[in-house]
Amino acid sequence: MIKQLLVFCMLAAMSALATGEETRSIAITIDDAPRPDTLHFYAPARTAKLIETLAQARVEQVMFFCNSGRMDAAGAERIQAYVRAGHLVANHTHSHADLHKVGVDAFLADIQQAAQVLSAFPNYRPWFRFPFLHEGLTVEVRDRMRGELQKLGYRAGYVTVDTYDFHMDRMFQAALQAGKKIDFDRLRAAYVDLLTDSVEFYDQVARSQLGRSPRHVLLLHENDLAALYLGDLVNHLRDKGWKIISPEQAFLDPIATMEPDTLLLGQGRIIALATANGYEGPTRRWENEAELEREFARRQVWK
Repeated sequence: MIKQLLVFCMLAAMSALATGEETRSIAITIDDAPRPDTLHFYAPARTAKLIETLAQARVEQVMFFCNSGRMDAAGAERIQAYVRAGHLVANHTHSHADLHKVGVDAFLADIQQAAQVLSAFPNYRPWFRFPFLHEGLTVEVRDRMRGELQKLGYRAGYVTVDTYDFHMDRMFQAALQAGKKIDFDRLRAAYVDLLTDSVEFYDQVARSQLGRSPRHVLLLHENDLAALYLGDLVNHLRDKGWKIISPEQAFLDPIATMEPDTLLLGQGRIIALATANGYEGPTRRWENEAELEREFARRQVWK
C-alpha cells in the first residue's frame, strides 16, 4: 500500500509540474436524508429550500446517502424530489447503524434492508458510506467489510473532507430551543468560514502527502444550515478557485481504488492514506464540539 501510494504521488507530482497548474475540485455529498422536522424547518420545506439553494448556486448534482428507516410516504416523496432535481441516491444503511456497536452480520443485514428500498429510486447509485465513518475497530472486521461490500457490488462512498456541520446545526437547534436571538448573518459567516477552512486543511494534507490536490468529496448532512447556507459556501469556494463537480466525477479519482492499510478511517480517505504512509501531523480541523462552541460564542452568533 505504501509503495503504491509513493509511486502514485511521484507520478502525480510530475504531471502537475508538467502542466504548471493544478485544478482544485470538490463534490458535495449529503448524509442522513431524509431528516425530521426541526424548530426552523418543516422537513418538506427544508427539502424544497435545499433544492432551491443548490439550483441557485448552479450545483447540478450532489449525492444523498440515505437511511431507508426514515422512508415513510413523506420521506420517500422528499427523496423523489431530490431525484427529480437531478441528484443521486446512495446507501447509508437502514437505521444509521454503527458497525462498531452492532457487529458485521447485523450491519450487513441493515445495508441489505436499505438496498431493498433505495434501489427503487431513479438515480440510485451503488455507493455505500459507513455511518459515523466507522469501518471497523480491528483489521479483521475492516477487511471482512471490504470484501462483503465488494461482493454486494458496492463502491466506497468515502469522504476526503470530514466536517462537524452536524454539531453546528445541533447548536443552532439548541439556540432556537432556548429562545436565543440568532444573528443569521454571523451564523452564515461562521458556517462558510469554518467549512472552507476545513476544505483547505484537508487539501493541504493531500498536497503534502499525495503530491497533488485530488478530486475531493465533502461530507455534509441534510440539515437546516445546509439548506440555508450551502449556496454561500459553494460561492465562497468558487471565489477561492475551487470547481464544484459531481460525486460520480470525484469518485473516479485514483484514490478511489486505494484501500488504506490503517484503522484511522474516521477522518476520511486523505488522512487514512497519509497515516498509512507514516504521516503524524494534525488529522482534523474544526471537528471538536467544545472548540466549535467557543468559536460560535466568540463570533456572537446568538445571545
